[in-house]
Amino acid sequence: MSIMLPVSMPPPQCLKKRMVVPHRYMFGPGPSNVPQRILEAGAKPVIGHMHPEIFEIMSDIKSGIQYLFQTQNRTTFAVSGTGHTAMECAIFNTVESGESVLVAVNGIWGERAADMAERVGARVKTIVAPPGGYLTNAEIEKALSEHRPVLFFLAHGESSTGVLHPLDGIGNLCHKYDCLLLVDSVASIGGVPLYMDQQGIDILYTGSQKVLNAPPGTAPISFSERACRKVFSRTTKPVSFFLDLSWLSNYWGCDDKPARIYHHTGPVTAFYSLRESLAVLADEGLEKSWERHQKVGEYFHAGLESMGLKLFVKEKHARLPTVTTIVAPHGYDWKEITAYIMKTHSLEISGGLGPSVGLVLRVGLMGCNSSKANVDMVLAALKDALKHCHRSKV
Repeated sequence: MSIMLPVSMPPPQCLKKRMVVPHRYMFGPGPSNVPQRILEAGAKPVIGHMHPEIFEIMSDIKSGIQYLFQTQNRTTFAVSGTGHTAMECAIFNTVESGESVLVAVNGIWGERAADMAERVGARVKTIVAPPGGYLTNAEIEKALSEHRPVLFFLAHGESSTGVLHPLDGIGNLCHKYDCLLLVDSVASIGGVPLYMDQQGIDILYTGSQKVLNAPPGTAPISFSERACRKVFSRTTKPVSFFLDLSWLSNYWGCDDKPARIYHHTGPVTAFYSLRESLAVLADEGLEKSWERHQKVGEYFHAGLESMGLKLFVKEKHARLPTVTTIVAPHGYDWKEITAYIMKTHSLEISGGLGPSVGLVLRVGLMGCNSSKANVDMVLAALKDALKHCHRSKV
């Protein structure tokens, strides 16, 4: 029997107080507010991560993701982690050291994807879009022809700049050059039309905390048959055991094996929340969700322009309806504006991220937060902030 010695570290006093979490309107680029229905689902009793009941819930999640992504891909599941883990799952499984990867950089997520690919020894090339802009198919084809990558990364909804990048035709271009198309739809899926199979997307991922309105911590992802052939013909193991597709596809019942083998302890309560969020979307219907986000986005953009504020993305068709970027008002400190709105209205909006730092304010209206009533609330808060925050005369 081990000897019990007195502890040298006393219990922390902070943990003797009850935890208090304020209510806030989460109108930044994410996470979004979580509806009561989804919160209640996440509070159901914990069961084992290998119990038949959790496998049934995981099967429901797979079906929900297939609907959300508009895909029949068998290898469709949710990574245990945030959107970054899905990004790494896609890159770490498809790319081997020395292979060429092409990354479209139209904001911070292209920069992150390039960083991840470099870490596995890929030869990374980038094509950079102008701030608030996007790449043409001709520019993409030129880069594909020149660099001959095995993988091309593109952020569909670039939340750092507010750009909705066109997708049509890009999948066909990638396949013409024997390249896989990887698309980040974290800020766009559910809020704008996207058709994984029809648009020739090989790997698609998102996060649970944006339009889906679930808590952060799960990341839906799907691999086409073409992508799976590339992954399962590797000559080396993926650098991450945790994100190894052969293990994950077995845990999620995506392979032909008769039994599931323990890989990791899945976050079962997060799975409950994700399943419920997909059920909420199914109840509304994808088309209605797309239409609602588009109408609310247009209403918001018109309201901003009527206040004399400018939108960062000039072309209307390239504006994300889920995350809006507003040119930082001249003469104001954007940090003072966001701090004032948080303190006075308990409402989160944020500044820029990556290449848009200091240039924009970002407002996210996603899922249940996408309503004209919430637009009116944001516009009133902005008017109040511009009235009370210091404005330089320079």
